[in-house]
Amino acid sequence: MERIRLNNDERINVPASIFGSAFPFQVEPCIYNMASYISDQYKGGYWKMYRLSNGGFYMHPDATEDLKVVCDNYFNGNLSPDAFGIAACLFAYSYLSFSENKALAELCTHQYHWLREYALEHPEAGAIMAAID
Repeated sequence: MERIRLNNDERINVPASIFGSAFPFQVEPCIYNMASYISDQYKGGYWKMYRLSNGGFYMHPDATEDLKVVCDNYFNGNLSPDAFGIAACLFAYSYLSFSENKALAELCTHQYHWLREYALEHPEAGAIMAAID
């Protein structure tokens, strides 16, 4: 599966075309909140954004060092910034799939499955799956 990094001009339009106004008001803040929740090391910053050839979307912190991740399911390990972003997005999509806004819930359900499909091909697939299990 191919991932395509969004350039500066696409960073507003692509997420808007996928999520509409829910992106800046619900989806993006939820991803950042999940990132903070699973890692005390995460302190904010610029994130790189990607669209996937299967229709998925994800983002990850623009960082060079792995992040220590501790999850409620007893996962305790390090993830690269890319794997960390995938995990944070999967947590956010899962959470938002239970939204009372049925259109957003359905969209996030699809995004979850598309991103999970990509994550299964990732070099850190085992750690990502262990973190979100």
